[in-house]
Amino acid sequence: MDADSGGKVGFTTGDLAGVAEAREGYGHWLERQPLSANTKKAYAARAGRYLDWLAGTPTAEYGNPLGEAHARDYAARDFKSHLKTVGKAKPSSVNLSLAAIDNLYRYLGLGRPDVRREELPRSAPRALSPGDQRRFLRAVERCASARDRAIATLFFYSALRLQELARLDVDDVAISARRGRVVVRSGKGDAYREVALNAAVREALDRWLAERRASFGDADGEALFLGRRGKRLTSRAVDLIVRRLGEEANLDAPLSAHVLRHTCLTNLVRNGNDLVMVAEIAGHKRLETTRRYSLPSEADREAAMEGIRVEH
Repeated sequence: MDADSGGKVGFTTGDLAGVAEAREGYGHWLERQPLSANTKKAYAARAGRYLDWLAGTPTAEYGNPLGEAHARDYAARDFKSHLKTVGKAKPSSVNLSLAAIDNLYRYLGLGRPDVRREELPRSAPRALSPGDQRRFLRAVERCASARDRAIATLFFYSALRLQELARLDVDDVAISARRGRVVVRSGKGDAYREVALNAAVREALDRWLAERRASFGDADGEALFLGRRGKRLTSRAVDLIVRRLGEEANLDAPLSAHVLRHTCLTNLVRNGNDLVMVAEIAGHKRLETTRRYSLPSEADREAAMEGIRVEH
């Protein structure tokens, strides 16, 4: 069998040989695909469960599910129902299994099964809870490094992306006694934008800039945030600073620069600010992307249900 050109196999209900042939061929083919190791492992496991189910499930009335289009569709739909009712799988898990089955049928040369994906519940992007925000800001306040305090405070109050912050030069920041702004010269999609800086960020940046001048002067490059040797901090180094502060704050879940961006945008939306303005601050091209931050979180749903209790 030439696995690269499709691997149709003969199959009848309970035909373990047909299932074994499909499983073996798919495994060899999958190893050569340009997928991550974790994806290959997940596809092999989930497609394997589908093949096991086929071997023990009556499908003969529809034909060969590993070689005929209608039988393929009916089998995939029935397996989806099996996952939901017998396997008690959540929608996201069902969809992952369907993606693996799509990949299996790509190997078989039969095309993607016609089966509807599960609708996933829509929630706001993960942001820090009010309690975690307090713990994080207190950890930042206790931090001995003026540079790290400036990085964390800028993320928290500006919604910059990780690479945007790491690429900042000194000239991209303008600070006065009452105003401040940061210029993102090449954000996502090579877009330019300016973000206002509040008093907390201005103070943190002022302290870092003073320390930067004292330690490195003005001749060691234009990068805003420097490491010990006077070189620009990489995006990875910046993210590690944020993660370390998250650990010191003892947060409920691991922290990243992305979560701090989500937190800033969530706070802006929930404080009643206009979505168009928030989209400009975030550097979003589509307003629908910004609108996600107005969606309820799991904590919101729980609070809503707790709030309907009636004394009796």
